[in-house]
Amino acid sequence: MKIAVYGATGTIGQRIVNEALTRGHEVTAIVRDTTRVAQSHDNLTVATGDILDSASVAERTAGHDVVVSAFGPKMGEESTLVEATQALIAGVKQAGVGRLISVGGAGSLEVAPGVQVVDTPDFPDAWKPIALAHRDALDVYRHESTLAWTNVSPAALIEPGERTGQYRTGTDQLVVDAEGNSRISAEDFSVAILDEVENPQFSGRRFTAAY
Repeated sequence: MKIAVYGATGTIGQRIVNEALTRGHEVTAIVRDTTRVAQSHDNLTVATGDILDSASVAERTAGHDVVVSAFGPKMGEESTLVEATQALIAGVKQAGVGRLISVGGAGSLEVAPGVQVVDTPDFPDAWKPIALAHRDALDVYRHESTLAWTNVSPAALIEPGERTGQYRTGTDQLVVDAEGNSRISAEDFSVAILDEVENPQFSGRRFTAAY
């Protein structure tokens, strides 16, 4: 498959690119600064593009089978996430690409009926702007009915680690292990995303992946 990836230089984006290349896909990493892409592979193309500009999105994603976004705004610019989501949807549709998969946040997952992670007393204030931005972006997706979109929320804790190929999925509830912890490596989160790319199970929905 031909996969276009936004946010390809970030912690999650790099691993999505690596996982896709390992599986034999053709990948286009769309970035603002091509010098930040460390990977080199026969099936990897690096291109410049602006995720906030729907015309740029349309131009760069045309001819791909699926677009994956791991875009994460800078601190203080969290509001651009909704703008990027709107531009992505418009651009992908204009390009005629049928599917869009985006990395979301864990803050909008429920820990009890009607209670989201971001609303719990112990949720760090410093993380609230990005958590709320991801929640708003998810709301944009949920109002989109003509594009096959999928929003993927990570576990509460995601960090670089081991690729085990193992994970569990949920929909709108936080997935926790036997000790009550919610975690996943960035490598296995990327496995979950590529599994969804290859075998869609959550079209038009949000899902979450954790151990």
